[in-house]
Amino acid sequence: MHAPSIWGILIVAVVVILLFGRGKISGMMGEVASGIKAFQKGMRDDDKPSERIETANQPQHTSETRETEKNRDA
Repeated sequence: MHAPSIWGILIVAVVVILLFGRGKISGMMGEVASGIKAFQKGMRDDDKPSERIETANQPQHTSETRETEKNRDA
């Protein structure tokens, strides 16, 4: 089996452009790019759960908890 020639590639490209149109192809590429960005963001978020767990185990001192602690002491 041989590799496709430049003419075969051009014919396929022309047929694809005629079928889908330039607007649909650019729209699909935009969707692919946003999917890749979402995937990368998800991968970055997967690295952070250990930090979230550590901070979740530490007590949070808000104004409500301070007031409850003052009431217990009194």
